[in-house]
Amino acid sequence: MQPPEAASPAQSDSARPAHWITLFLLLGAGALVRLLFLARKPFWFDECFSVEVAWINWGNFLHLLWWREANMSLYYVLLRIWLGLNPQNAPSEFFIRSLSATAAVATLPAIYWLARQLYDRRVALIAGALFAFNAYSVRYAQEARSYALFLLLATLSSCFLIAFLRDLARRYWIGYVVVSILAVYAHFYALLLLAVHGLALRWFGNAAVSWRPDAQPKAALSGQLRGAWLTIGLAVLPLLVFVAKTGAGPIRWIQRPSWRDVFEFYEHLAGGNNWALPVLCATAGIAALAPIRKRLWTRPRDWQTNWNECWGVWRSQFLLIWLFFPVTLTVLLSFARPVFLGRYLIFCLPALLILVAAGIARLRPWWLLAVALTGTLLLCGQGILFVYGHDYDNERDASGAATNFILDHAQPGDGIIFHIAATRVAYEFFRSARARENTASPAFTAQLGPEIVFPSHEPGLDYRDFTGKPAEDLLRTAARDHPRVWIMLMNNGPAGNPDATTTMLTKTLSESSSKMLLWRFAKVEVRLYSKP
Repeated sequence: MQPPEAASPAQSDSARPAHWITLFLLLGAGALVRLLFLARKPFWFDECFSVEVAWINWGNFLHLLWWREANMSLYYVLLRIWLGLNPQNAPSEFFIRSLSATAAVATLPAIYWLARQLYDRRVALIAGALFAFNAYSVRYAQEARSYALFLLLATLSSCFLIAFLRDLARRYWIGYVVVSILAVYAHFYALLLLAVHGLALRWFGNAAVSWRPDAQPKAALSGQLRGAWLTIGLAVLPLLVFVAKTGAGPIRWIQRPSWRDVFEFYEHLAGGNNWALPVLCATAGIAALAPIRKRLWTRPRDWQTNWNECWGVWRSQFLLIWLFFPVTLTVLLSFARPVFLGRYLIFCLPALLILVAAGIARLRPWWLLAVALTGTLLLCGQGILFVYGHDYDNERDASGAATNFILDHAQPGDGIIFHIAATRVAYEFFRSARARENTASPAFTAQLGPEIVFPSHEPGLDYRDFTGKPAEDLLRTAARDHPRVWIMLMNNGPAGNPDATTTMLTKTLSESSSKMLLWRFAKVEVRLYSKP
């Protein structure tokens, strides 16, 4: 038997030039929309955190990864290398974010490859077009965090898995193992993708019954897949130990989701900022499932006698599990401990786009397909214009504006304390940028702004400066030794209901200070306590 939807050689040869030209044009368009306005939005805390982690010396870097930041460790390593490519050692925001943009552009051919294996060239090109203009991808392609890299590796992981199931070549098995390991180190939630792979193969039949006459028996093939997952598990064991050691501490700030949060996730995943695009995508997805609706919930078994139909059922089931299982599981787990966060589930995007592409590709005649695809891309463009000036899931903090305010108004002898230790990370990023505008002297940088009272272990950032809270005795000492004490607070609770650390700060410093001035920025509060 030949692969399903395989074109004849004549058709393949005649379509090849236009096909590849279209793909390269989509790649160029995808790169353009991700690089356009790349530095328009201000850096915020998470991006500052990425850069400062990548900048600290190797000893502190390795300590910090093991002690607190093993998740996204691959991205931090790559960013460290990327920053080293800048000869001035003072990379711009555009250069820093371009690592994510590069990973996002590379995801387009990966999605094309995956869709081509699951369906055909037409679906693959449509999926590539949808990804090129997907606002959710653009949003995270323009941020100095791991999400674009995570999406790339998750897509490639599924690519290699499907390639191995269809071809049974050793190189695809190795590719699947290596890329899956990298995906887990890019983001711990990649383990959910591996769970999707296991479920799809365990519960909905084994799609690896090849059309090749020398196909391996199912038992032997299952053994190879178990070997792949065991190898991946051993390779990511340090990360699993880290999770067991730290527990939910690093993500304890995540809030329990509502049904509205889940709906908004899928709305944003589609790339829209209103209901129109999600409804269109849902309609196209239903159209893609229509041909196999009677067998959608059955397990394909007759692969040898009816390969094409079984493949059509299994690939749809695979994409549906990929699209819905990680979201459902994290929502259910959130009843015990909140773990659902939209951007952590960005790896579900390829499943959505390929299903939508498969639905659009079924339209006949060709002009109707062209109209539907054009309308979809116009709505996608509206979403891109939205993300150029806004963020889908959260408001950026104004840590840069707050830092510059403090530096502009600081006086000799002032001290500064950070509400939580990690707040110093953002302060250091913007203080260093301010210093580079004036002089490259390290001494000048150290003298710029108030004396750092907490956290402060070494002249520069130390791995211990990334966590912790100030103690009462330290606050009293700071108030005694400095005529004025600055406090920089971030995410310290809603107005009128501050967290325990803010309450303690207010009480302790008010005992020795007669005057307190307060300035509010987005998600940041700056206070200045002074003596009589």
